[in-house]
Amino acid sequence: MGNISSSSSKLAEKCPMLEKSELPLIASSFRIASKNSDKCKEEELMKFWGSQMDPRLAQYITNFLFGPLGQRAAFVDLPRFAELYVYTVRGTLEERINVLLCSLGQSPDSESTEIAYPLIKEYVEAVVSSYMRAIRLEGGPEFKSWESRGFRIVKECIQKLAESLVYDVVQQGTQKVTRADAERWLNKNPIFLKMLEHVFSHLYNYRSVKNSSEERKKDDTDDGRAKRKENLPQQEVVLHAMLPLCEGLQYMPDYPAFTDLSQMLFINANLPNAQQHKWRFLFSSQIHGESFSTLLGRIIDQGSTVVIVEDSNGYIFGGYATESWALGPNYLGNENSFLFTLRPKMRCFPSTGYNPHYQYLNLHQQTMPNGMGMGGQHNYWGLWLDSEYGIGECSESCTTYKGYFQMSATKKFTVRNVEVWGVGDKPVKEDEPEDNTGRSILDGNADSKAMLKLSGREQYSDGYREEPRD
Repeated sequence: MGNISSSSSKLAEKCPMLEKSELPLIASSFRIASKNSDKCKEEELMKFWGSQMDPRLAQYITNFLFGPLGQRAAFVDLPRFAELYVYTVRGTLEERINVLLCSLGQSPDSESTEIAYPLIKEYVEAVVSSYMRAIRLEGGPEFKSWESRGFRIVKECIQKLAESLVYDVVQQGTQKVTRADAERWLNKNPIFLKMLEHVFSHLYNYRSVKNSSEERKKDDTDDGRAKRKENLPQQEVVLHAMLPLCEGLQYMPDYPAFTDLSQMLFINANLPNAQQHKWRFLFSSQIHGESFSTLLGRIIDQGSTVVIVEDSNGYIFGGYATESWALGPNYLGNENSFLFTLRPKMRCFPSTGYNPHYQYLNLHQQTMPNGMGMGGQHNYWGLWLDSEYGIGECSESCTTYKGYFQMSATKKFTVRNVEVWGVGDKPVKEDEPEDNTGRSILDGNADSKAMLKLSGREQYSDGYREEPRD
């Protein structure tokens, strides 16, 4: 055991920036990439990591580890390899800026550095693309719950998500980004920082745990276990995707989705943390029909919701309602409410605090508007869906939400699709029975039967059977 302790101490001396729990993981990853050498060649590392990320990010990583073109080093050693992990996964703002600058071939020591906006935009797009690839390759329960129901990752939407994260890095009227601009941008961009952390955690975890399992099977002796304790990661780092778990589509293997996973992730990342873990399917005009009364029946008393609308021109937009929908003449909701647009641009419009006109719902009234509204005021809505199904409106301006612009292609629009999702756990009424998980035992029964009906099956006491066809 003395040799093991001595070896661990030497490793810690080489990489003092690593925490004790990180040493086995980084050492294992470097050893696999370098083929048990103390130095790693560029081609070896790219062969090891290449399939796990966007090729553009591979080039940026090479710039950081081996130096820019014309100044390339032949090898990278363990300390520099460890630096990249620390700076991207848990680094300070300054360390992450240094990674950005080095990756783009710039000196991190110059305060006068100016970078062309398109270059930073491409870097962000490479990280976002690598993030979406990582969650697909990891195949976590959140990703599978959407992918198995027909939701996909679309390249165009990845580009729009990246643009939404980086568009405000430059000051108005310029295409040059200074170090101060980059620091200001990163400091207020938690979504991008989470993606950066996830991507590099994924890369450094790649194959390390798999190799740990294989070596455990090959050498299950006292000496083998001692060696693994020194050299191999003790447990896999759990990577949490920003995608929620999708519930309510169990009987719809090919759900007619008009959004992609990048768009769902964008909405979810802007929700309050307590509601990001789960989305509950409530309504789809393609499944439940084009009926405002049906829409109401499925969203009332369901807690916080996300409403997504597609107009006849293909523009996609919507809003997050913080409170359960309820019929009445008064506005509901609070300042956590927001509107968003997904196509042609991805943008989020948070509350201004100017007025509390967050959500409105009414029906069968003579003197009040009948329909669903979010933001603005009567006849000047940020988002309006009329009770006469198919008619909608988005005004040119809306004082309720900051940065708002008209979300639909035209002020008055025709609805093509509407979806509503409950976000977070469904609120349970006092007189509603629960199961041992805290969910209502009535929750989902009607949905299940409706889904089965649509798929041509019925539920019987002895299982599921196909309905007879004419």
